Amino acid sequence: MVEIKTDTALEAMREAGRVVAHALAAAREASAVGVRLRELDEAARTVLSEAGASSPFLGYQPSFAPVPFPAVLCVSVNDAVSHGIPGDYRLRDGDLVGVDCGAELDGWTGDAAISFIVGTPRPADLELIAATQQALDAGIAAATVGHRIGDISHAISTVARKAACGMPSDFGGHGIGRQMHEDPHVPNHGRPGRGFPLRHGLALAIEPMLMAGGRNDYLTDPDGWTLRTIDGSQAAHFEHTIAITESGPRILTLP
Repeated sequence: MVEIKTDTALEAMREAGRVVAHALAAAREASAVGVRLRELDEAARTVLSEAGASSPFLGYQPSFAPVPFPAVLCVSVNDAVSHGIPGDYRLRDGDLVGVDCGAELDGWTGDAAISFIVGTPRPADLELIAATQQALDAGIAAATVGHRIGDISHAISTVARKAACGMPSDFGGHGIGRQMHEDPHVPNHGRPGRGFPLRHGLALAIEPMLMAGGRNDYLTDPDGWTLRTIDGSQAAHFEHTIAITESGPRILTLP
């Protein structure tokens, strides 16, 4: 069932989204050559705790996962597309890092992701990050009253195809609100004019994940969580929680 949120609920989601933005900023600021991934997670935990928020990631176990997720961040490095578990790996110069974070506050949820380079960037990685950000921007721009989910999907996939990038075929965005994952599913591949109609009050997490090698298939690590490009190419991930409104899409996961 798809829940249409009231304006009051969207304001509450905005506060949860603000916490997410601050946690992502803290993780990015903590990122430096030699820093362990678990230290990024610790920085985000501090932000959540100080805001009185909890993590929808910590302990989450969907049907595909063999164990509950053990952290408040997904931290995915280089060829890891998403769902990376932050452990003892130390960041290296030039690493491409994707960080995904959620927050629950007063019964409402926000979810967002960013990608960035630690240290010296490679031009190809900067191009991948730019294309992924552009795909997110295009998806958000298509999220207007009167359009459908397929218009968001088509906008994202058009940017990915132009950049000659692949995207995981069975992962994408989702509805969000009282829970992190709600209906409807928001694929990153799709046809315009198809799918659930976009109405004022619909809240969505839009999240393109681009893989530089151009393939849509991927591998799953033995941890059962981390998704990797099948050819070892780099990956990037961006996400925002947005609300569909009569005045246009509203991003809820800004600082």
